[in-house]
Amino acid sequence: MSGSRITFQAGQDAQPEALERIAAHLRTQLGAASLAGLRSVRRPLFTGIGASYAALAVPVAVLRAHGVAAQRAQSDEVETGLTGFDTDLLLGVSQGGRSSETLAAFKAAGAASTLAVLNVTPSPLGDLAELRVDLGNEPDSYASTVGFTGTVVALDLLAGAIAGRGEDPWHGIAAQLRTVRERAAEAIAPVSARAGGCVAADCVASGASRAAAEETALLLREVPRMPAAASTTRTYLHGEMESAGNTLHVVLGDGREVDLARSLSGAGHLTLLVTAEEVPATDDLAVVRLPRTAAAPRVVLETVVAQELVRALSAERGVPIEAFVFANDDTKEGGVDPGDFAIGSPELTHA
Repeated sequence: MSGSRITFQAGQDAQPEALERIAAHLRTQLGAASLAGLRSVRRPLFTGIGASYAALAVPVAVLRAHGVAAQRAQSDEVETGLTGFDTDLLLGVSQGGRSSETLAAFKAAGAASTLAVLNVTPSPLGDLAELRVDLGNEPDSYASTVGFTGTVVALDLLAGAIAGRGEDPWHGIAAQLRTVRERAAEAIAPVSARAGGCVAADCVASGASRAAAEETALLLREVPRMPAAASTTRTYLHGEMESAGNTLHVVLGDGREVDLARSLSGAGHLTLLVTAEEVPATDDLAVVRLPRTAAAPRVVLETVVAQELVRALSAERGVPIEAFVFANDDTKEGGVDPGDFAIGSPELTHA
């Protein structure tokens, strides 16, 4: 079963209200007696694939900051079992609940406790899990908009429940999202033609923002079909940045990332810096200013910038924003849903 599909732009437009709904929906679920045991979890292992795996950088960072030994692993790393992993709860993320690798991981979990984080309910992964939380069957685009950002909301609130965190950082997210989307559009417009001509992109961040860097790279590949990779800040400094040349650099952060962005742009390389610091733009440096927020809401706002970027680059590169080329039958239980792919690739399915 698939959730309702909408266009990428419709997903962008729906996000402010959708995230408010999702946060409220999750707060209600996390108050249930069935999830009261989360506070005793001390060694959670998060697993997912693709965008779901990217989102897992958020709860890992949040929990480690609270002294909880959290890990993330791609689902295909644990689909043969949990040997070698020391965990007291396996948490699997799959928006549609049909990702074959995550289903295999749950089937191989043995006696380990399992919790599924989903959008679509009911779903195969939800049926396998002992415990589950969901986003509320929110409509999502084929290249995920609401599904990804909503999953970040869910994972942060879930991590907060495990850690016993008192504060809730999601109040006011709708207004923040609208403001950042406007700022992103203004910053990207003057450089979009040049960015569209770049041969590849590097996306760089640290901490929880690794989730946004990984999602940005995935969206650049999925939507405008630009080869892209994600790196942690310190790894990028240790040699990876040497390949700069007709590349777009998306740098997310406030510390060493600001100096990195200035170094890249100072050498004439087009750079988009997403930061809460006051940094002046230049001909080679576009800047999107973020409000100061907790780590997880910041990831959502960074992702909103990425969505605006790929929308602009899709137009510049002449790639229909909903068009997808490959439909891999072995990545989803039951194969590709023709209804999904019709929205994802109308020019191909109607040819």
